[in-house]
Amino acid sequence: MCGIAGVINTDGRPADKTILHDMVSLLGHRGPDDSAVFVRDNVGLAHTRLSIIDPANGAQPMANADRTVWIAFNGEIFNYLELREYLQQNGWRFTTNSDTEVLLHLYEQEGPGCVRRLNGQWAFAIWDSRSRRLLLSRDRMGICPLFYTRANRAFVFGSEIKALFANPGVPRELDDTALSQIFTFWFTLPPRTIFKGVFELPPGHNLILQDGREELQQYWEIEYPCARNASGAFDSDHAQKADELLHLLRDAVRLRLRADVPVAAYLSGGLDSTIVTSLIRRLHSERLRTFSVAFADPEFDERSYQREANFFLGTEHQEIQCSYRDIAEFFPDVIWHSEKPILRTAPVPMFLLSGLVRASGFKVVLTGEGSDEIMGGYDIFKEAKVRRFWASQPASRMRPVLLRRLYPYLGNLHKQSDAYLRSFFRINAQDLKSPFFSHLPRWELTSRLKTFLSEEMRAAMQDCDPYEELSALLPAAYSDWPLGCQAEYLETKFLLPGYILSSQGERMAMAHAVEGRYPFLDHRVVDFAAKLPPNLKLNVLNEKYLLKRAAKGLIPDSILARPKQPYRAPDGKSFFDRRPLDYVEDLLCTSKLKEDGIFNVHAVAKLMEKFKAKRAIGVKDDMALVGILSTQLVIDQFLKNFSSESHNRIAPQEPLRNTAELPAGGMQ
Repeated sequence: MCGIAGVINTDGRPADKTILHDMVSLLGHRGPDDSAVFVRDNVGLAHTRLSIIDPANGAQPMANADRTVWIAFNGEIFNYLELREYLQQNGWRFTTNSDTEVLLHLYEQEGPGCVRRLNGQWAFAIWDSRSRRLLLSRDRMGICPLFYTRANRAFVFGSEIKALFANPGVPRELDDTALSQIFTFWFTLPPRTIFKGVFELPPGHNLILQDGREELQQYWEIEYPCARNASGAFDSDHAQKADELLHLLRDAVRLRLRADVPVAAYLSGGLDSTIVTSLIRRLHSERLRTFSVAFADPEFDERSYQREANFFLGTEHQEIQCSYRDIAEFFPDVIWHSEKPILRTAPVPMFLLSGLVRASGFKVVLTGEGSDEIMGGYDIFKEAKVRRFWASQPASRMRPVLLRRLYPYLGNLHKQSDAYLRSFFRINAQDLKSPFFSHLPRWELTSRLKTFLSEEMRAAMQDCDPYEELSALLPAAYSDWPLGCQAEYLETKFLLPGYILSSQGERMAMAHAVEGRYPFLDHRVVDFAAKLPPNLKLNVLNEKYLLKRAAKGLIPDSILARPKQPYRAPDGKSFFDRRPLDYVEDLLCTSKLKEDGIFNVHAVAKLMEKFKAKRAIGVKDDMALVGILSTQLVIDQFLKNFSSESHNRIAPQEPLRNTAELPAGGMQ
């Protein structure tokens, strides 16, 4: 992974080298190994490098032989060796061993459609001076971030929004509609971001800028079978499908072990990371290093399973213990890197974990993200199934009780009355017809956080309809998919890139210059899982049924059979376990809240009192506190006190260079 940035002055003004230096300097954490800037006329590209493939010769921005095409590339093309051979057979010659040069020549041969050949994770910019065309592209699953805006007669883009804000012509203002979406879904709907006028390139899309005009092109979409076809496939050969899945996963891991630097793995003690680690052990001859998070609070701690997996697989393992105080102390860093309000503190331990990985000498780590989304692993899938089952006999007293069994780790839920369960997980005819049936209880709970908004902010959001906005993004075939597939699509298409990867996955790893690689997000695995009959993913209420079958013998039986426990971290209590840190008191004080105008002063004060008194805290209270505090941090860090020097924890180790005069074929 790396960081990219660029400017095209649409009025023909020469690109400002100083601005490009400022932009890329804010991305130093993404690539501390080298940085460089290319400027020609009104076009400028900048790159900060994390050297993983061909460290000696793969520097960027990189040019083709006649210096008419330039690329700034963030990510990895895992099938670059196969593509290189294909290109050599077509007459292309190479001066480096990097995947960047492969991508550059593949574009020269096939144009923007070249991305369909790629197996990888990427965000790149290609400037083609022959056609005066800029191509921006983002990988299918939205692993690598890429943002853009227009300001001051310029088109500006970068791996992170902070790089855009280094350009003085880019305004910094919160988007009311985006905040409404976050306080409903946990994420914004692409291309919208939390900042007005700043856009995110959606996953699976290219953007072409030519003659001053933008064209957004979708090149990939997840496709599920229609319900009538899926229903006839329930009797498929389970053993054969398990073998196919294991073969795909093994090959996805094999490709993701390609690196010219050592590779490590996260080992959380759950099914997914243990499978990935086990496959690495079978493909990797050297002793494998693994890393995990442990918690001081036993409610969240999984170290017994981590150590069991470590013993079974024989890895050299390290763990970092996360306390309440750690979460409170490092929460501002997480917001600086996620660049948005969030509703959970779960990204903080991942931020600390990547710091441990980097301090241990590793730049690359394989993880298990994506399995829950594509293989039917989330409790919300089971919950939706129970709720539909309950709808057939809404008067039943027993069926709502099934919901308690889905959440053994939520103590407060077990204290609630049956009447509360019926109310919270309620079923009515209108809900059954909704395309969002599976997610309505979660989203409606989150929407209650809007009661903490100021009257002015609620008035500004009055015309916002997040459900209508999401409906407009659903594919035409969505209504024909099995109900479980609809729920999977919402998680995979929106929550995964919009929250999981952008808040606690890729962004927290790259905060310490660590590249996360995700075998479950290999597009071949995703396509295979999408086409599976629903009962092979969620078999009655047995989540990830086929994956568990494929994993037999690869991992300890105890981990294969352990109850599902999603990754969580302590939330609101972390900020009030002891005396609150100064920034918490400062950002949530009456005067600051009035000045910023986003939240209701009295409602926030009551919430603070509740936490300080250590009274019973519910899920809504936790989400409210984290959401309010993170929003206030966004305002403080990006709107009020932003500068190109802010939070630059990892500076480039090499001076920035101007690449315009370097030899063709790359920088050597």
